[in-house]
Amino acid sequence: MLTDPIADMLTRIRNAHLALHKEVRVPNSKMKSALAGILKQEGYVDEVREEGGNIVIALKHYGGKPAIRGLKRISKPGRRVYVGSSGIPRVQNGLGICIVSTSKGVLDGASAAERRVGGELLCEIW
Repeated sequence: MLTDPIADMLTRIRNAHLALHKEVRVPNSKMKSALAGILKQEGYVDEVREEGGNIVIALKHYGGKPAIRGLKRISKPGRRVYVGSSGIPRVQNGLGICIVSTSKGVLDGASAAERRVGGELLCEIW
């Protein structure tokens, strides 16, 4: 039984990057689709598409090195982390992004701060 599907998705992406795979398949859900869309929008992955009940994420590499250097799950099932619009953290001194689940949808940290909405701090990516 899977207790944290978002952590599972991030782990699959991390493992696929380390193994230099071209793509990774993740079971589909609205939250994971939104996360994958943000990764594509921010340029961390090449392509996101749905096949059957899965999301296929085409990973991006530069000279044999993965585009995503690190992924960290912040809010977990045992400890939820909420932030206000002024408390959204800067990741790696502005070189990474954080993803926030807000009342306006799943947004990256900069968009959430711009719209002045807070929410659950899901993860950090750099």
